Amino acid sequence: LFPGGSIPTSLLLVYQSFGVVYGDLATSPLYVYKSIFVERLQYHWTHETVLGAFSLIFWTLTLIPLLKYVIIVLSADDNGEGGTFALYSLLCRHGKFSLLPNQQAADEELSAYRYGVSARSSTSVALKRFIEKHKRTRTALLLVVLLGAGMVIGDGVITPAISVLTSVSGIQEAHSNLPPSAVRALSCTILVGLFALQHCGTHKVGFIFAPVVILWLISIFIIGAYNTIKWNPKVLYAFSPIYIVKFFRQTGKDGWISLGGVLLCITGTEAMFADLGHCSASSIRIGFVFLVYPCLVVQYLGQAAYLSKNLSDVSNSFYASVPDVVFWPIFVIATLASIVASQAIISATFSIIKQCNALGCFPRVKVVHTSKQIYGQIYIPEINWILMILTLAVAIAFQDTTRIGNAYGIAVMSVMFITTFLMALVMVVVWQKNVFLAAAFLVFFWTIEASYLASAFIKVPQGGWVSLVLSLLFMSVMFVWHYGTRRKYSFDLHNKVPLKWILGLGPSLGIVRVPGIGLIYSELATGVPPIFSHFVTNLPAFHSILVFVCVKSVPVPYVPADERFLIGRICPRPYRMYRCIVRYGYKDLQRDDGDFENLLIQSLAEFIQMEAVEQRISSPEVDGRMAVIGSRAFGTSNASSLIISEADDDDEYGSMQSSSKSQALQSLRSVYGDESPYPRRRRRVRFQLPEPSPAMDPEVREELMELVGGKEAGIAYIMGHSYIKARRSSSFLKKAVIDFGYSFLRKNCRGPAVALNIPHISLIEVGMIYH
Repeated sequence: LFPGGSIPTSLLLVYQSFGVVYGDLATSPLYVYKSIFVERLQYHWTHETVLGAFSLIFWTLTLIPLLKYVIIVLSADDNGEGGTFALYSLLCRHGKFSLLPNQQAADEELSAYRYGVSARSSTSVALKRFIEKHKRTRTALLLVVLLGAGMVIGDGVITPAISVLTSVSGIQEAHSNLPPSAVRALSCTILVGLFALQHCGTHKVGFIFAPVVILWLISIFIIGAYNTIKWNPKVLYAFSPIYIVKFFRQTGKDGWISLGGVLLCITGTEAMFADLGHCSASSIRIGFVFLVYPCLVVQYLGQAAYLSKNLSDVSNSFYASVPDVVFWPIFVIATLASIVASQAIISATFSIIKQCNALGCFPRVKVVHTSKQIYGQIYIPEINWILMILTLAVAIAFQDTTRIGNAYGIAVMSVMFITTFLMALVMVVVWQKNVFLAAAFLVFFWTIEASYLASAFIKVPQGGWVSLVLSLLFMSVMFVWHYGTRRKYSFDLHNKVPLKWILGLGPSLGIVRVPGIGLIYSELATGVPPIFSHFVTNLPAFHSILVFVCVKSVPVPYVPADERFLIGRICPRPYRMYRCIVRYGYKDLQRDDGDFENLLIQSLAEFIQMEAVEQRISSPEVDGRMAVIGSRAFGTSNASSLIISEADDDDEYGSMQSSSKSQALQSLRSVYGDESPYPRRRRRVRFQLPEPSPAMDPEVREELMELVGGKEAGIAYIMGHSYIKARRSSSFLKKAVIDFGYSFLRKNCRGPAVALNIPHISLIEVGMIYH
């Protein structure tokens, strides 16, 4: 039960999971019976249909959340990360399914890259090759994943609205003369407060909300047991699936349409999987099996027992079944629990968008990591406020929670339907299971989910269209961004600078090489980007040391620090041109701690020495072989490393006399530091060569001395500032996507320099137009 961690830590995560994961699932008893009976079944309010509805709820809870998710799907975590994009990430690692052609063989050597057994079955290989061969199939797979992600984000808009509105509407049970506008005003106030709390982080919010959910679950368990004993103990017979058959015999087509209400009992189930990064699979399993599942079953049983004797109370079954003596305490707990219910899907939305962003499927946004222990706990300010505005719009526009429930059902079941499909692919491609076993899984759960999904889609005109509009909106944003990113990468790939042209310029590149290090940022993992030739032909000078830096996301949750840098050489040694690929996982935190420059210098020095020792000097006609350089903590002693000394700079980013930069630049740095709203202590790291050793090659020592001298002279960051335009010969659709859609998103998202934490004072941007 406690793999990969101590028992106290796991129990702590179990406790915290109640405040993060289960709120949505735990509060579904507030509205499920009402959603089932209020519309099409209003002429079928009988004892038999109530028992049949409970039987449907029980078996739905057992088959989908318990069997499918807790037992099967949670086992498909991607190194502790869940959700549709985690499944897509697993598939992309085991096959060339990604549409962005930046994969490298070196990525497959990452320790977090491999998953499961390495043997390949013939079925797995055949399916993998089929998907890799057909680009349309890979595009369709991406669209399916984006649709699932869009549905989760749409769910993040609808869940807070329906949860809070349903719980607050209980006040009308006690005060029937209270106008609906007052209920909506109170609901909107609670929603604003909920989204305002998100900046505290999942860790704090989970600890604040966990006691509320636990108290809520215990309360509904006691109320359910009380109602079962008091009103109708014979309702226990409804555990038999025979009552489902009786239900459909009596209700017919109306009963099938009412499945759209039954599926609301499993809302929040997908959040259990998507929120894996905030908790752990073992903590979610323990919490669900030992508390959530039994409490929900007993509560639904108690409501069925009450309704079997009080059929007229179907429209407000939960609050009507609460004994008068505990009505107000339960109302307060229900309101608080509904706030927590929204937390689960909001956290899942943050996780999904972080994954989309890292894999090139969402515009750059600010990601705040709220926990030092668990990297998956994040907060995204822009998305938080967009969700709040959309949620308030839904809560105000839709006065009836039944109509919101219709939209809710479509979003919930669509995501589950997509997860089932991706899980079947994972079983074959990743787990190497028999194709017939995967097909049985797919057919069994798709049969169940298709029934619910078809029932939910019938209610599209009655509010269901909201989830479709929201999901398609977010899906379009993600696909447009991915398409523009992919086309831009293809342009760079097809217009990269030939090495023969660089070699023809000679080691001086035909210009003046000034002291210092130039870091040329590019998305290309191979070759020299076109901005280099653009820069060379327009400026008369370049730095003596050039490093082509590619910050790349790989389809793994995290990359260990000792595997992050991939260093190689471009051109022969006298050119002093290197390539550095910095690899991050979609779960990694790109820290702005000022150590990147120092780690890069240290890694380059180790590469230079490693290359000399192993005698792997590259051919002058091709890119050199790349090596993984592990980053060491500063101050560690190593015979082959540079000598590192460090000190704290408390005055204007460092002492003036320690640098050879001009007074003008120093004054600019001091002004920039004074204007910074968050001044902080910075470390000044100095590199020195060790004493001359007979074993060290003189050329290696000379190259290391130039590297140290370049660091002292200063480091400049060179980045392309590109304008993307469609060709004149492009179709109208492509022009609309690139010239309007992608350009709009690019202008209104975080710039690459900000996302990469590049200091503005050292940034040089090279303007280019991409067609």
